[in-house]
Amino acid sequence: MGEKFEGFIFDIDGTIASTNKLIFATFNFVIKKYLGKTLTPKEIIALFGPTEDVILKEWLGENYLNGRKDYYKFYKENHKKLTKEFPGVKDILLTIKKAGKPLGIFTGKGRESSVITLKEIGVYELFDLIVTGDDVNNHKPNSEGILKFLERFKLKPSKVLMVGDAPSDIIAARDAGVKVASVLWDSYAKKKVQNMPADYKFYSVEELKNFIESVV
Repeated sequence: MGEKFEGFIFDIDGTIASTNKLIFATFNFVIKKYLGKTLTPKEIIALFGPTEDVILKEWLGENYLNGRKDYYKFYKENHKKLTKEFPGVKDILLTIKKAGKPLGIFTGKGRESSVITLKEIGVYELFDLIVTGDDVNNHKPNSEGILKFLERFKLKPSKVLMVGDAPSDIIAARDAGVKVASVLWDSYAKKKVQNMPADYKFYSVEELKNFIESVV
């Protein structure tokens, strides 16, 4: 398949696990409890960018601390019921680990929800660096999280692959100079991502698995 990569970065939501149902339900649980209303999936997606804590602080004001506690309690307790793992993704991560290549996460989620999800699906220990929305000054589509990975492992951008499902992953990867693989099996912005210039596009986990095996 040609070039080999020396490092791999993954997004979480829509890439490693299908978490949108859980995210929508968790936001609506808290917003209903404290504000007496619910939002459509489209309205919740429009909030994406800042971490959950930033969104909750803005929405809940003086109820923020109690709302935050409720948010993560609901998120954890309903994780198994509302989240779908993508069969084969863990095998991809293990292939990279066995090859001894640095493996990272760069997500817009906050650290608390990121850790819950990665632990619940049994992949938390596989990552050498986890950069969440809480760990950067500028969230995606800014490339700060990718640059942290490059600096930590002293890698050339052209030798690193970012794997994600969102337009912000493509923009961040382009900005950092790394290669980008768009995965389209659960993207909330599938049409937009299909029309953006990624280095690689994958429509199934199996396609990505075969590719990764050829480039580690």
